[in-house]
Amino acid sequence: MSMPFYVAPEQVMKDRADYARKGIARGRSLAAVVYDDGILICAENPSATLRKTSEIYDRIGFAGVGKYNEFDSLRIAGVRHADLKGYSFSRADVDARSLANQYAQILGQIFTNEMKPMEVEILVAEVGHDPDGDRLFHILYDGTVVDESDFTVLGGEAEAIAQRLGEAWGEGLSLGDALKAACAAIGGPDRTLVADDLEVAVLARSNGRRAFRRIEGGELAELLG
Repeated sequence: MSMPFYVAPEQVMKDRADYARKGIARGRSLAAVVYDDGILICAENPSATLRKTSEIYDRIGFAGVGKYNEFDSLRIAGVRHADLKGYSFSRADVDARSLANQYAQILGQIFTNEMKPMEVEILVAEVGHDPDGDRLFHILYDGTVVDESDFTVLGGEAEAIAQRLGEAWGEGLSLGDALKAACAAIGGPDRTLVADDLEVAVLARSNGRRAFRRIEGGELAELLG
């Protein structure tokens, strides 16, 4: 009788993590930046049809990097979860923290039990009624949740981009300054990104209950200067 093939659990987890990280690193990056009126989400995305950013609920936004079909399925699940919770209880009961925890459970379950992990990192952002209420939750491929402040970077060369963005970020940035800082950090010293290379959205306090808004076309070009 032959012995079953054995692989140490530590090696299985390491292999899955390496596989997910390599898949995510091949994609283009995304940055979220807190500015004076809310949260800016800036992604390098030349596609006009495949969106990396979207609205989840009244004051909550979603963004993803990695495999589009995988993070888009998570987006749809988040919209359904938020709609059901808001309808069953109250719109005020829907918040980014509980949504991030739901995503963490889904990603953690898949990473632990499925053969192939999801090659995604996602962001759940919520704009508060005042700056102290702004929330950025960065969820990794294995279900780890990182509660960020000021700014966060997903995908690609995240460490290098975060370092450049940290040098440019300052409290009370205007929308235009935040966009320029994010664009310069994502592009790096060797590239200059233009409006057609970017997908940009904001969660703005001044927008009222539906805080999410896309910035496109002439408005985006004007803000880039």
